[in-house]
Amino acid sequence: MTKIGKRITQLRVAKEMTRYRLAKESNISFSYLNNIEEDKHNPSLDIIIKISNCLGVTLDELVKGEEASHEHTN
Repeated sequence: MTKIGKRITQLRVAKEMTRYRLAKESNISFSYLNNIEEDKHNPSLDIIIKISNCLGVTLDELVKGEEASHEHTN
């Protein structure tokens, strides 16, 4: 399972967004975002929501990555 920091980095790069821009638009510090992307800090749900909104992805896409499309229903 890919860690959330790596998924944030992948999504951010795919959207051609800098760390500085994502941090500013998410209303978090650049250094905090840097630590999240390097998996040195686990972001709170509030921060994850802010980041997913800025990246234009659902929480499932951000938290679960590709696994979100492989969910099973009973």
